[in-house]
Amino acid sequence: MALHIKRIYEPKEDKDGTRILVDRLWPRGLSKREAAVDVWLKDIAPSPELRRWFGHDPAKWSEFQRRYREELKKNVSAVEDLERHIGKFTVTLLYATKDLRHNHAIVLQRFLGKD
Repeated sequence: MALHIKRIYEPKEDKDGTRILVDRLWPRGLSKREAAVDVWLKDIAPSPELRRWFGHDPAKWSEFQRRYREELKKNVSAVEDLERHIGKFTVTLLYATKDLRHNHAIVLQRFLGKD
């Protein structure tokens, strides 16, 4: 089993396996066909309040990671749902933000112990 992350705007590849969108909002300018999403798990994404607070500000990255991990610990059903989808297969977590180094998919992958 492998767990990858990538921007949803990157082309779909065979090596992606099951493609799971982990954003609360649908990515701008992308049709469902173009996105080639197998599963959309909105509830695993950071809360709207946390997302607004973070605002993709790298200066808030450390605190964002801590707060998001706390949310994940309390959001047992969403985490279990994601883990069921992962199983023993290759999965790619998809996110929309442009920042490749400071995004919630990285935190989620680490939280699951699959980085």
